[in-house]
Amino acid sequence: MTHNLSQCQFLIQKAAAAGAKALFLPEASDYIAPSASETVSLVQPTSTSPFVLGLQKSARKYGLPVNVGIHEPTINGQKVKNTLVWIDEHGALKHRYQKLHLFDVDIPGGPTLKESNSVEKGTEIVPPFPTIVGNVGMLICFDVRNLPPHLSHRMGDCGANIKLIKETQLRFPEPSLALRRQGAHIITYPSAFTVPTGIAHWTALLRARAIETQSYVIAAAQVGQHNEKRTSYGHSMIVSPWGDIVAELGGEKKEEPEIAVAEIDLGKLEKIRREMPLVRRTDVYPEV
Repeated sequence: MTHNLSQCQFLIQKAAAAGAKALFLPEASDYIAPSASETVSLVQPTSTSPFVLGLQKSARKYGLPVNVGIHEPTINGQKVKNTLVWIDEHGALKHRYQKLHLFDVDIPGGPTLKESNSVEKGTEIVPPFPTIVGNVGMLICFDVRNLPPHLSHRMGDCGANIKLIKETQLRFPEPSLALRRQGAHIITYPSAFTVPTGIAHWTALLRARAIETQSYVIAAAQVGQHNEKRTSYGHSMIVSPWGDIVAELGGEKKEEPEIAVAEIDLGKLEKIRREMPLVRRTDVYPEV
């Protein structure tokens, strides 16, 4: 966890130097444990977590908002919450989202991952909130369709998309459509995609979510090997409301963590929405 904090603090400094207005870090940036029991044993409340407190200090020091995926304890202590939090430029933890869709999968010839063994699923979509870069709606990994947790104490590369001016929810379009209806300009998908699913679906899912919601999609992704059983795909990216990839990192672990920088153009977003209106037939099918 100390190593991960050091990497993320380095990225905060790097993002601030690049002129970013916000920094988006991956899912489970604090740690990825090799077993369900260790995942639970390592978790700490945000009020005492050295990782969260360290990020709050750096956010305050550089005046930079940070969106970061972490673990938090559950009430009964039997599992953890996979959450995404927004730390503002003053270092205050202002918003929190708990991952809805958990990654339970057995990939032939690949890893068997059972996130539900150690993670409690969320129960609500958190409304978008205003930030310096636009209204942000938070989802996590498999929410883009559904993505796995990181399974190592050390992050691969803490590759992070920044300057919004940045796997599970990705496979499920409903939450992103709901966030768009509630006013989101930006939808986040911090992730730790497996390599096989990343090669097949990562880019297609992110572009689909951006196009169908006419929103910027920011997906900060873990990259590289966590342990002998688990490697994350990487390829952090920012996608425009038109579906263009406006910034992307690679899929190889580098000596030091990287950032990708892109400008969020809300004027372009509004133009796309105005000229290509998506009028849903809620008289025929339910509103999401």
